[in-house]
Amino acid sequence: MNDFTPWPGSAAERYRAAGYWQGETFSAWLNGLAARFGDRVAVVDGARRWTYASLNEAASRTAGAFEDLGVSRGDRVVVQLPNIGEFLPVVLGLFRLGALPVFTLPSHRRAEIGHIAAATDAVAYVHPGVWERFDYHELAAEVSGTAPALRHVITPDTVRSRPFEGTDVSAGDVAFLQLSGGSTGLPKLIPRTHDDYLYSVRASAEICRLSSETVYLAALPVAHNFTMSSPGVLGVLHAGGRVVMCPAPSPAVAFPLIAAERVTMTALVPPLALVWLDAAAHSDVDLSSLELLQVGGARLSDEAAARVEPVLGCALQQVFGMAEGLVNYTRHDDPPELVVGTQGRPISPDDEIRIVNASDVEVAAGEVGHLLTRGPYTIRGYYRADAHNAVAFTADGFYRTGDLVRQLPSGHLVVEGRAKDQINRGGEKIAAEEVENHLLAHPAVLDVSVVAVPDPVLGERTCAYVILRAGAAALTAGEVRAFVRSRGLAAYKIPDRVEFVSEFPQTAVGKISKARLRRGEGLS
Repeated sequence: MNDFTPWPGSAAERYRAAGYWQGETFSAWLNGLAARFGDRVAVVDGARRWTYASLNEAASRTAGAFEDLGVSRGDRVVVQLPNIGEFLPVVLGLFRLGALPVFTLPSHRRAEIGHIAAATDAVAYVHPGVWERFDYHELAAEVSGTAPALRHVITPDTVRSRPFEGTDVSAGDVAFLQLSGGSTGLPKLIPRTHDDYLYSVRASAEICRLSSETVYLAALPVAHNFTMSSPGVLGVLHAGGRVVMCPAPSPAVAFPLIAAERVTMTALVPPLALVWLDAAAHSDVDLSSLELLQVGGARLSDEAAARVEPVLGCALQQVFGMAEGLVNYTRHDDPPELVVGTQGRPISPDDEIRIVNASDVEVAAGEVGHLLTRGPYTIRGYYRADAHNAVAFTADGFYRTGDLVRQLPSGHLVVEGRAKDQINRGGEKIAAEEVENHLLAHPAVLDVSVVAVPDPVLGERTCAYVILRAGAAALTAGEVRAFVRSRGLAAYKIPDRVEFVSEFPQTAVGKISKARLRRGEGLS
């Protein structure tokens, strides 16, 4: 099985010749930032401040601490940290050492962390200790029994040591692994290289017009691709700006930070944007420093998009991207109708877009179809997933995104939905199959189908339609939800609704019709 699918030689040569790939590692990149911006504040977490120079030193000492533990180049390290200042020294330290952070979310629990640690043969796991009343020490103890290679469980306050400076990491090496929002089972792992990811960071920073005066509020989980690089914390650091860690994205927490730190830019998913718009209309907190709100993760309605500037007093930038690569932005000089009504156009001139029907035949210009893409920062295969890669990628290397889109003559994309069996719950992607597999483990459950149902706030919520076994004792929706929670699934994946039925509606060929289930049709 292949760990990593490289770009074909001809494509790699073209990307280097075009200057997209510059042969720079994250370690060299950070050294350059420290040399240029030195004593400027890079990261803020409450009363704590890291300058560019101190961030570089902290990354080196973190790398040294991991090396002292026996972690070496190519080893995988599960990183499950919230929006705290230590996130960056840990991650940048692992980059410097050449070990691979495997990014997970604070909301992940035993099912996800156990799977990820085992699937990557992770040798270490970094967690926050206790955060938001959850004890990650207990989670670590549970995971350790299912991941044979796991040798070290670490909290950020333990990763301090001598500086580590030497590295033989190559820019073409895999730098880290992210999680997919896939539609089948547990998440797939996305290998990103130094070269491809730093190109996305540099280009994003330029498109978003970042500067040393940019102050970015990291409100969404910092391990999300959106928050990390679109342009996110890495793009802001690249420009010499300042990153403000926000422990929760609620207006009650975020608005005072915007006022205190004079934040100029932040990023939200649509449900949070709606909450912020409602809160801002009745708030006396000074948000006047805010210049740009990015919204991505799901489609923002045109009506909500049109409210951003008059309510928040800042410009809107729509973002449509994926951890597998392709990122689209509306531009600062786009006319209002494109900013409000589209999800942007690709970063790179070498982002190749195909919009096809179910038979992979390109649709007519302007029609809705399945989005396929390849380019200088879009992966050519998931990590250790040969069988899945044969389905997720075309023979000539185009990634099947699972999105339904149409493209305007300007190149801007309008997202019309998802083709994959996936629920987008407030920007968090949930694979229906994963939740179904947990439900099917209940001894009273004969069959189950999990679908998305519309929600005015989150966009979509999950509904589990459950058929009980003959003779089984009746279950309540609360008992079903408690069972799924007991299996260590992240809270956002627990079904919002549970409906008990005797059979599922069928398609003409005898398959479960999820389309009819979503509409609540054919139930008995």
